Amino acid sequence: MSETRRILVVDDEPAMRAGLGEVLGRGGFAVEQAATAEEALEKLQAGSVDLLVTDLRLPGMSGLDLIREARGAGIETGAIVITAHGTVEDAVAAMKLGAFDFLTKPFSPTDLLHLATRALGDRRPAAPEGVRGGGRARGGESAAPRRRPFMSRDPATLRVLEIAESVASSRAPVLVQGESGTGKELLARYLHEQGSRRAKAFVAVNCAALPRDLLESELFGHERGAFTGAINRKIGKFELANGGTLLLDEISEMEVGLQAKLLRVLQEHEFERIGSSKTIKVDVRVIAATNRDLGKAAAEGTFRQDLYYRLNVFPIALPPLRVRQDDIPQLVHYFVSRFAAKIGRKISRVPRETMQRMITYSWPGNVRELENVIERAVILSSGPDLQIASELLMEPRSAGSAPPPAPVQQEA
Repeated sequence: MSETRRILVVDDEPAMRAGLGEVLGRGGFAVEQAATAEEALEKLQAGSVDLLVTDLRLPGMSGLDLIREARGAGIETGAIVITAHGTVEDAVAAMKLGAFDFLTKPFSPTDLLHLATRALGDRRPAAPEGVRGGGRARGGESAAPRRRPFMSRDPATLRVLEIAESVASSRAPVLVQGESGTGKELLARYLHEQGSRRAKAFVAVNCAALPRDLLESELFGHERGAFTGAINRKIGKFELANGGTLLLDEISEMEVGLQAKLLRVLQEHEFERIGSSKTIKVDVRVIAATNRDLGKAAAEGTFRQDLYYRLNVFPIALPPLRVRQDDIPQLVHYFVSRFAAKIGRKISRVPRETMQRMITYSWPGNVRELENVIERAVILSSGPDLQIASELLMEPRSAGSAPPPAPVQQEA
């Protein structure tokens, strides 16, 4: 049985708190409530909150201050910010602090449930490979990370990081290719934080998570009344990322018609919200990520060739974990330490035969799968030794569907 996700709702109006709690509760979430940011911070520090849903304007500390304080305390819980007085500046500030999204009143219960479900589905651990904790400085300014986003001794992975650092301050689009679970979003965030745009927003969109109409609105925004259900203006992700970086994850899943609109933004640096004739100019660095061979998709006609060439200015390929065997022990010990501390287990040893099983396993889900296996193993272990149930390391069907990494190239 899957664990029920816990959401903390913060609003100083009792009726609004109760209404939000009822909507989220009907959606299958466990809901806690707080009337002030100070009360919410105490609940966050106590742990076991998976998502924060907070009003922007609160008595005393604001919703943005709450997120800022939580980040400063090392709490990386995802957040959705709600307000009746939203502006582009407020939305950008929320996204810079790491909020998943920004919801403007009035909104429908469906909108809130949809965002909460996506936020929890897309939620990343604070540092999946254990490298940095709190890469954002107080006050909302991003600081350059002190360490790299991957634990690795693998020469190919180290080369990827070196090349990423060399292109970080460029405006050129980057295409990150790699199997699911290899850390494409981590690398994208590292590119952003190492570059000259790190003080601006990093905004991520999963192109596979939304149908075409919703994805278009997500990217470009819409005006009130632009279509049925558009009860308020929505600020799109391109607008939120202005001056910063936009990650288009799973770009290969974008519908061909929408690809043409994306191509125009990349070429002209402008777009219109749905339902508006006003042209909005933007300065956005685009990073695209995919677990498919995008060049092959372009050759087969399932992805626009002109968009592929526009995105493929600087290609980077992440190697799968199965070719990084020397990295596995380091990752295992990190995840064991992290989850043992989080769950309250005293695990001091990884038996040699257990480690050998993990080194020789093919890891089709890559680092994400390794992380999940270790978390479950820590929960199930009853003594000082890490215990891995046999079913946690079951070899999957034949070799993976994702293509082998393409050669990493550097701009001339």
